[in-house]
Amino acid sequence: MKNFFKIVAFVLLFFSVSLNAASLTEIKNRGYIKIGVFGDKPPFGYIDENGKNQGYDVYFAKRVAKELFGDESKVEFIILEAANRVDFLRADKLDLVLANFTHTKDRARVVDFGLPYMKVSIGVASKNGEVKSLDDLKNKTLLLNKGTTADIYFTKNHKNIKSLKFDQNTETFAALLDGRGEALAHDNTLLFAWVKSHPEFKVGIEAIGDNDVIAPAVKKGNKELLNWINDLIIKLGDENFFHKAYDETIKPIYGDDIDPNSVVIESGRI
Repeated sequence: MKNFFKIVAFVLLFFSVSLNAASLTEIKNRGYIKIGVFGDKPPFGYIDENGKNQGYDVYFAKRVAKELFGDESKVEFIILEAANRVDFLRADKLDLVLANFTHTKDRARVVDFGLPYMKVSIGVASKNGEVKSLDDLKNKTLLLNKGTTADIYFTKNHKNIKSLKFDQNTETFAALLDGRGEALAHDNTLLFAWVKSHPEFKVGIEAIGDNDVIAPAVKKGNKELLNWINDLIIKLGDENFFHKAYDETIKPIYGDDIDPNSVVIESGRI
């Protein structure tokens, strides 16, 4: 009997989180799409000096709006933190997440991911790159941004490593700069960009854990919007769209140090 009630509760939960998601038709009738992006994660999603949303994810978001409405400005950007991406989708505060969202099995249980458009892994940055292995973190404080893949990975697999966690991306990096921790773990793609403007720091561990992908996410059960996004990603591969997005938004930061093909995914094919 207990198992029966568990099944009923799960079914009710599933329908409660998928029933109110705006369909593609409803989004078109509304006249704009609500897309969640980061506001403090350059070069992927950030607010520039003029108060405008910029970055690799934003570049894609504008193209989504252009495909839907013939006008890239028909998008309302919702600024997210890593820890509230799922909550905002489930609460119908937005239609689509394009916030450097790593596709994981746990997250895929509560949201629907589309085809990937970027590769990513976890990296660790430290002063002069002195942290080159997990052993180097012994007796050190590791800084983590709550809700990120790095937070999940270290919390699950390395509980013996002392950590200090923050809600906002900017807070986490500020803590590294002022010495509240000796190392910071985050998406390696973000760290490669950050150390360019902070040369006293290096990415001593370039990849740890799984090799993952970044993908769009919609509310669980919103198949119409999901299928449309997947079709668009496949279509954009014909014009090498994500390489162009890389050249416009990421290459000015990375320079020629990083091979674009180690980051970019076209047509959703890894």
